[in-house]
Amino acid sequence: MGMIDRFLGFGQGVTALGSAATGMAEVFTQNATRKMELQEEAYARAIGQLGLESQVVRTGFFDRLVDGLNRLPRPMLALGTMALFIYAMIEPVGFGARMEGLQQVPEPLWWLLGAIVGFYFGAREAHHFRHRVWPARIVSETPATAQATPEAAPRGLIARPDDDFADNAALRDWVAMLRE
Repeated sequence: MGMIDRFLGFGQGVTALGSAATGMAEVFTQNATRKMELQEEAYARAIGQLGLESQVVRTGFFDRLVDGLNRLPRPMLALGTMALFIYAMIEPVGFGARMEGLQQVPEPLWWLLGAIVGFYFGAREAHHFRHRVWPARIVSETPATAQATPEAAPRGLIARPDDDFADNAALRDWVAMLRE
């Protein structure tokens, strides 16, 4: 077949015509193979980023103890409230006496208790809000080993100084807005 193409002289013309037809067809319909390649690349990037985000930082005994103590107030408040209901059913007279004692607490002390509890939970929420990982902050929070190899930190998901986002204007504008 190669000899006939060379002899007749239309081998390259047929190849060019086939390429043009493929290019024209891809204008109207998406290339299924390229779509699958892009989906696989996006999946690999997502898994790579998940691996970077879920790296465990080892802490000392004191840090673990304080983290454990910080997790106690909400369960203790919930379990204490349920215990009050149980106590009211088991010993109504004692429960009534203690509730009468609570009525004797002055109102400013209730305001102070509300402020303490509100500031505790408000500070906790503010801490979690400040430590969310935003795309513009990923650069400073990824380990140095992850930035050293391109395979560990896929291009496009983790913002790097050399990313210019030239291929996506909306993403470029969004990242610029986050950096401001």
